[in-house]
Amino acid sequence: MARRIISAAVVIPLAIVVLILDYEPLFIVIFSALSVVAVYEMLVVTKYINNVSISLLSLSFVFIIPIVFIINDLRDNLPAICCGFLFLLFLVMINKHEKVSFEVLSLVAFVSICIPLSLSSLLFIRLFSKPHGMFLMIFTLLAVWLGDAGAYFIGTFFGKHKIAPKISPKKSWEGFFGGIITSGLVGFLSPLIYEHLCLNYFDGVAIETNKLFFMGAAVICSALGVVGDFSASIVKRQCSVKDFGNILPGHGGVLDRFDSVLFAAPFMYQALQVHFPIV
Repeated sequence: MARRIISAAVVIPLAIVVLILDYEPLFIVIFSALSVVAVYEMLVVTKYINNVSISLLSLSFVFIIPIVFIINDLRDNLPAICCGFLFLLFLVMINKHEKVSFEVLSLVAFVSICIPLSLSSLLFIRLFSKPHGMFLMIFTLLAVWLGDAGAYFIGTFFGKHKIAPKISPKKSWEGFFGGIITSGLVGFLSPLIYEHLCLNYFDGVAIETNKLFFMGAAVICSALGVVGDFSASIVKRQCSVKDFGNILPGHGGVLDRFDSVLFAAPFMYQALQVHFPIV
C-alpha cells in the first residue's frame, strides 16, 4: 500500500502539470512513450522480446503511430504505412525463419498496431475536439477509472456473485453494477461542473452540454473498461504473470493502468465523430 501511495504522489502531480501546460508536442511525446512502454511490456510477458530485430522494428513503428495521426499527409496514408511495417516483419521472418514463427509475427503485428491506436484515441480526442478536447479526454479517463474505483469498493464490501472467477476471482456482478452507477454519476456531474467552469473561469463562455450523451457514454465506457480489464487478465493468466510491468511500483506497468481504456477510448473518439455533445 505504501508503494502505491508513493507512486501516486509522484505521478498525479506530474499529470496535473502536463494538463496545465496543455502543450501539444508534449502530449504527442507522452502518448508515443506510453505506447512504446505498453507494447514492450506485452512483448516481455509473451517472451517475444528476445528477437532483437523484430522488437526494434515493432517499438520504432509504435513510437511513430501518434505522430502519423497528427500529420494529415501521413494519416491519409496510414494503410500504406501499416502494410510497409508488415512487409518488413515478413522480411525478418524470411531471413530468420528458423527462429521466428508466424505465431510470433502475428502477435507482434497485432499488438504493435492495436495498442498504440487505442491509446492514441485519447490524443485524438484532445487534438481534434477543440476547444473542448481537454475536458473530453479527462472525462473519458474519469468515466473509466472512477467507474473502476466504484466497482472495486462496491465489490469489496458487497460482492458475492462472481462474474468469471477463473479469469479474475475478485470481480463480482455487484461490483460491475456499482461501477456502472459510479460512471453514470460521473457522466451526469462532469458536464455540469464543466459548464460552471466555462461560465465562471474560462473566459466567461456559456456552453450547453448534452447530459444524456455524457451519461450514456460514461456507462458504455465503464462496461468496455471491464472488457479491457478481463482481456488483460486473460493474457496475464496465460503468461503466468501478476502484472505487465513494474514501472509504477505498487500499480504495475502501463498496461496494468490503461488496460481498461483500450476499448473505451476508441469508442469515445468514434462517438464524438457521430455526435458532438457541447454547444
